[in-house]
Amino acid sequence: MQQRNADRTRARILAAAIEEFAARGIAGARVDRIAEVAGCNKAMLYAYFGNKDDLFDAAFGASVEQYLEEVGFDVDDLPAYAGRVFDYFEAHPERLRLSTWYRLERPSGQPLEAIVAVNHSRLDELQRGMRRRAVPRQFTPVSLLSLIQAIATSWSSMNPEFGVDEPNAIVRRRAVVMAVQKILS
Repeated sequence: MQQRNADRTRARILAAAIEEFAARGIAGARVDRIAEVAGCNKAMLYAYFGNKDDLFDAAFGASVEQYLEEVGFDVDDLPAYAGRVFDYFEAHPERLRLSTWYRLERPSGQPLEAIVAVNHSRLDELQRGMRRRAVPRQFTPVSLLSLIQAIATSWSSMNPEFGVDEPNAIVRRRAVVMAVQKILS
């Protein structure tokens, strides 16, 4: 029973940390707020995660794992992949903010192994897809993956006023993202 409570406490701390770090970044986040939202004391938070930087790494890592699990990757259907990336960040804008804070505040930090591994895997899949001509070959795998991800997340980086008068904005934006294969071919 004790382990289940520890797992639940750890999960509550990670959820609260994701929310806090996404809203305020590493520098602006406060451990007291995370502990309060998680319903525990700061000592427990430090016992589970060490310090604030380690807690950020754990929270970001958990966020990345959820993203990878939900989004998946299919080299034979890059438009569907782009659509899933778009859908994920539309449903979880805090996760994109968390990722932005990671890039801003940890540009030269220790790389997360989960990200390194999935990037290698996806780049290898793209390379194989290019060899069998299932994927456009005018870009390197790194450039192609970068372009797809940039297109899929581009709307979230626009000023909020951009396109507010467009009817069915989400549907239209997703359609543009899904046209990624036409754009890249």
